[in-house]
Amino acid sequence: MRALRLTFRFLHVFWVFLVAWVGYGFRRLALLFRGGDRAARERLRGEVLANTFQRLGATYVKFGQILSTRPDLFGPGITEQLARLQDQVPPISFAEVEEVLDEELPPTTRAKLVIDPVPMAAASVAQVHRATFEDRPIALKVQRRLARPQVERDLVLMGIGARIADKIPSLRLLSLPGSVERFAEAMHGQLDFRLEAANNRRFAENFADLDGVGVPALEDELCTERVLGMEMVEGVKATDPQRVDGDRPALARRGLRAILQMVFEDGFVHADLHPGNILLTEADEVILIDLGLVAEIEDDLRHPWIQTFVALAGQDGALAAKLFYGYAPAVGDIDYDAFEAEVQSHFEALDGKALNELEASKVLMGMMSVLRRHRVQIDPVFTVVNLAMLVAEGLGKQLDPTLDLIAEATPYLAKALATAPPPRPPRREAPRG
Repeated sequence: MRALRLTFRFLHVFWVFLVAWVGYGFRRLALLFRGGDRAARERLRGEVLANTFQRLGATYVKFGQILSTRPDLFGPGITEQLARLQDQVPPISFAEVEEVLDEELPPTTRAKLVIDPVPMAAASVAQVHRATFEDRPIALKVQRRLARPQVERDLVLMGIGARIADKIPSLRLLSLPGSVERFAEAMHGQLDFRLEAANNRRFAENFADLDGVGVPALEDELCTERVLGMEMVEGVKATDPQRVDGDRPALARRGLRAILQMVFEDGFVHADLHPGNILLTEADEVILIDLGLVAEIEDDLRHPWIQTFVALAGQDGALAAKLFYGYAPAVGDIDYDAFEAEVQSHFEALDGKALNELEASKVLMGMMSVLRRHRVQIDPVFTVVNLAMLVAEGLGKQLDPTLDLIAEATPYLAKALATAPPPRPPRREAPRG
C-alpha cells in the first residue's frame, strides 16, 4: 500500500511540474516578445516555482520558504516570490483532534483539559487551539494524524528529484541533495514536538538573564510527540508593529539583543524567525514562539563567522572575501581576484557613511548578490543568521527609527571574538596570482 501511495504521489508531482514547465515556456516566449528584461524573467521563474510548490502542498511549501532564505543561491526575483508562500490549510475535524489527544495523553491528564473546538490557526503539520488546563489558559498544538506519512512520502520523492537534478552541471553548485537532506532533518524535528519542547527549555534558560525576553512556559504534562501545551501569551505579532502602544524603543532593543545573544553568545538560533513568530506584549516583553526549527553554530565555526561579521561591519572587503571563499561549502570556477575586487567595490559604494547611517540589510544582501554572481556558496547556518539579523533590523527600525544595529552589535562581537573556541581551518586558501 505504501508503494502504491508513493507511486500515485510521484505521478501527481511529476504532472504538476510538467504543467508548470510547459506553462513557463509559453509565458517566457510571451515575455521575450514584449521585450522583458532579465529581472522580469527571474520574477517569472520565481512566480512559477512558488505556485508549483503551493499546489504540491505542505512539504514543498516549507521547502520553498527555506529556499527563500538563500539569496546566495537565488536572485531576488525568486526569493521574494518564495517568501510569500503560506502554509495555510483547512483545519482537521475536532473529532480527529480528540482522537490524537486520547492516544497521546493519559486519562487523568486528559480529564483536566478543556478545549475550544475552533482552532486559532491551522497549518499542514498541526493546528493550535485555545484551551484551559487546571483552569490555566493555554495554547494547545495538536499534530494532524496523517502529517508524518505525508511528509515522509514527499521527502522520499524530493530526495530522488534532488539526486537527478544534481547531475545537471548548472545546478550542481546548489548542492540540492545536501539541501534536501538538511531539510528532511528539519521536517523530522518538526514532527516530534518533544524536540520543540527541548528547544523551548533551552531558549528559556538562555534568556533567563535577559530582561523582557522569553518564550512561552510549557505545561510538562502536555508535551508529547504529537501534542504540545504552553501558556497562552497575549500580544501583538511583530507583523503589525504599529499596533504596539508600549515602550517601543525598549521593545526594539530587547528584540535586537535577543537576536544578537542567540547569534554571537549562545550559537543557538531560532531558524524560523520571521515577524509572525515574535509577540510583543503589553508588559513590553518580546516573546519568541514556534520553536520547532533551530540552527546551532558549531563551536569551531563560531570564530570564523564572528570574524565575517566584523569584516562586514568594518567594511573590510579583503577579509570578507577571504572568509566567505575559505569556508564556502562549494565554489564554482572562480576568478578570485575579480571576486575580491567586487566585494571591495560593494563596500566602497558604502564608504563615507557613518556607522549609524548604514543599513545591515544593504550590507548583507549586497554581499549575498556578490556571492551568487561568483558562485560562492555559504553555509546554511549563516543564512539563518543572516535572516535573523535582517529581522532584527527591520523590526527594530519600525519600532524605533533611531536604532543602530551595528552599534548595538559591536559589544557582542567584541565579547564573542574574545571567548570563541579556536576555529577550524578553512576548506581552501585564497589563491594569489
